[in-house]
Parts: sequence; C-alpha cells; structure tokens
Amino acid sequence: MKEIVEYIVKSLVINKDEVRVSETEEETQTVIHVSVAADDMGRVIGKAGNVAASIRTIIKSISSRTGKKVFVKFGE
Repeated sequence: MKEIVEYIVKSLVINKDEVRVSETEEETQTVIHVSVAADDMGRVIGKAGNVAASIRTIIKSISSRTGKKVFVKFGE
C-alpha cells in the first residue's frame, strides 16, 4: 500500500525529493502518513479535498481484499 500511495503522490508534486511516506501497522488497521513540501500540499489535498479523498478511495478499495482497514493521513 505504501508504495502505491508514494507513486500517486510523487506523480502530483513538483518537489519529489521531499515526499515522505511512512506506514504504521497495528492489529486491525494500517495508517499511512504522507508528508510533502509546503508548496505541494495544495496539489496533494486538492480543491475541497477531492484529490486526498480520491487517494483514500483507491487505497480503501485495494485494502478491502486484505480485511485490514487502511487510513491515509496527510500532513507534517
């Protein structure tokens, strides 16, 4: 999952070197944290959060096969 999120985010931003994606796993859920440069945050979140919502929807549909809940959080 982490690799998919990283690929999508790097496709959207200008400063690809400042993209940081980390993954925290627990028993029933996985949290993916995404951090980008301040200038690129608007590109990743999108107008009214549409891009971020789309990324979350893609990850939820992929993770439904595994039975684990996956959350994507954007920020520092």
